[in-house]
Amino acid sequence: MAEHCAEATDAPRRSDGTTLRVALLGNPNTGKTTLFNRLTGARARVGNYPGITVERRIGTMRVGAREADLHDLPGTYSLTARSPEEQIAIEAVLGMHEPAPDLVVVVVDAGQLVRNFYLVTQLIELEVPLVVALNMVDEVEESPESEALARTLGVPVLPISAKSNRGVDALRRAIDEALTKAPIGRVTIDYPVALVADAEAVVRALPASWKSGRSRREFALALWALGSVDENDELRGIAPELRAACLERQRGEGRDLDAEIITARYRFLDERVAPYARSSAVSPVRKASARLDRVLLHPVWGFAVFIAIMLTVFQSLFSWSDPAIERIEGLVGFLGDTLRAHLPSGVGTDLLVEGVLGGVGNVVVFLPQILLLFLFLGVLEDSGYMARAAYLMDRIMRALGLHGRAFVPMLSGCACAIPAVMATRTMERERDRLLTMLVIPLMTCSARLPVYTLIIAALFPPSRVFGFVPVQGLLMVFMYLFSTLMALAAAGVLGRTVVRGRRMPLLLELPPYRMPSWKSVLRQMLERAQSFLKEAGTMILACTIVLWALLSFPRHESPTTAAQGTSEVATASETVAEAPVEDARSVRLTHSYGAQFGKAIEPAIKPLGFDWKIGVGLIGAFAAREVFVSTMGLVYGIGDADEGSEPLRAKMRAESSNGRPKYTPLTGLSLMLFFALACQCVSTLAVVKRETRSYKWPAFLFVYMTSLAYVTSFLVFQIGTKLGF
Repeated sequence: MAEHCAEATDAPRRSDGTTLRVALLGNPNTGKTTLFNRLTGARARVGNYPGITVERRIGTMRVGAREADLHDLPGTYSLTARSPEEQIAIEAVLGMHEPAPDLVVVVVDAGQLVRNFYLVTQLIELEVPLVVALNMVDEVEESPESEALARTLGVPVLPISAKSNRGVDALRRAIDEALTKAPIGRVTIDYPVALVADAEAVVRALPASWKSGRSRREFALALWALGSVDENDELRGIAPELRAACLERQRGEGRDLDAEIITARYRFLDERVAPYARSSAVSPVRKASARLDRVLLHPVWGFAVFIAIMLTVFQSLFSWSDPAIERIEGLVGFLGDTLRAHLPSGVGTDLLVEGVLGGVGNVVVFLPQILLLFLFLGVLEDSGYMARAAYLMDRIMRALGLHGRAFVPMLSGCACAIPAVMATRTMERERDRLLTMLVIPLMTCSARLPVYTLIIAALFPPSRVFGFVPVQGLLMVFMYLFSTLMALAAAGVLGRTVVRGRRMPLLLELPPYRMPSWKSVLRQMLERAQSFLKEAGTMILACTIVLWALLSFPRHESPTTAAQGTSEVATASETVAEAPVEDARSVRLTHSYGAQFGKAIEPAIKPLGFDWKIGVGLIGAFAAREVFVSTMGLVYGIGDADEGSEPLRAKMRAESSNGRPKYTPLTGLSLMLFFALACQCVSTLAVVKRETRSYKWPAFLFVYMTSLAYVTSFLVFQIGTKLGF
């Protein structure tokens, strides 16, 4: 048996005048975010944990006459460090990579007392100064005996309801007092004698920087290490000697040290904490939730409701956002026309209109979808349904190496990859977020549709299969199915190779259904939009200007040059009506660095069935996939071309070589498959860079998708050619 207890200390904290640090910790779905918003108001900023790409929020809170930084730590069920979130929590609490917090506020669900207090017990053993916020007391039949719990554990325990603001002022006063007294709790847990001996042996292997001369804390650190380290894990920053000592103890006698630690702690919680729940009665809110779950978690009806909700989300991104997107595009076009009408023609005006204004338009046009997606995600998360959706989909997604929560971002990717990549923030594990981000761009987004429409209409005859199934419609359906299957296959491969990691079982708290906090939902929407504009938007703007320069320089504006450009570009057959006279943009494009690059890469893309003109289209499409259509229009001297432009379709059909059509249905299929798999979107790369805080992953995304696209198109075109198609 090992006994651990400590008393509160009256030593003041941060007497040097530096900023006080308070950490907010708790299990998922305990109302931690709502409490964070209550304590900080709108004074929050977003940053990353030291050395990793997991995002955190830091807010400023008023405590008495002082101010403190409130750090919102990832939701975690324990400090066992079996997932990145648990690892972040333990490192932040113990101050492994930055100063330790002066106080930890643990948010506990009053309706799940024993399970939530497991985390509290771990913190008390580590002698961390803490205050317990007993949240959601309005959702239980009777509030737990907070004063008795405080006496038992030796730390302040305050009943609150963050949603209704009940008890939050009292909590703020308790935090103010605790920052001065630094209350250290006390618990007495009966660990097996053999486990105590193991822990004491591991204490001797603790790094010198971890030793504080406090035997109880060092014993708790040894228990943490014994329960966290295994053969397959390399925890960030853990000393090799400590790892070796833990593995040596774990291999002995075939014992399960993890189970011994957990069993002892839960025995303590059942004996000393559970009695203070006061009532085992289920509240009306939880009774209503249980009745709803009989339908919403049903293997048949639950999936039917889930599909209906997902279709609504998808429809909002695909169609409901269109009016706002069209207005933004119309406004950008109007401003461009106005500037051209009032400014002298020349490179400065072109840069301002096509580069800067066009780049701003490329950024702002994503806002309607981002706002709508995070509106739905906020409502689903805050209402408690998101956990049910993850539970329903986890069995299917787990077989592919994905998390149950990955389904919503992947479905959103069918509208646009930008908000879909940002939606991965609802996933707790960094590994799951990264894997989902790497496969989302394979989903058929709306930007690919104009490309598919142009190619299908131009190169595939309007014939029918079996006399009634239109080939063109069948091809469109095929492209959606192909992209989805490739995304799932890529997830399976990447999850076992590049993004390998421990497959964690899905641990979900199914919170009771509740009305969303609209203030929190709207704040989240605005934070995400602001983050996108600030981080990804700047990169998108810069890349748009670079692409504009590639397609605009060197300048060739003389009549002679224009005539040369006309003779070089005009390749349509005599049966096609003469196109309008090329405008200056078309002439510049055909002589631009981008066109030169397209001609330079023609030998590389010729095995795919592409020529330099398609190469120029691919370069233009990097700004946005749908730009391929307008770029091809400029190449052929057709201004303002879109996917429905019959002159553009006719010129592509009439393109010939040695008297034979150059663009065949096989070429069209190869090109569509290339667009389905290639990462032809600088905006996607920019937002992945912003989400991962690294150039490594967007670079990998571009390389693996482009390589996959090239190999697939190569095989399809070459095999099709050999078969005589």
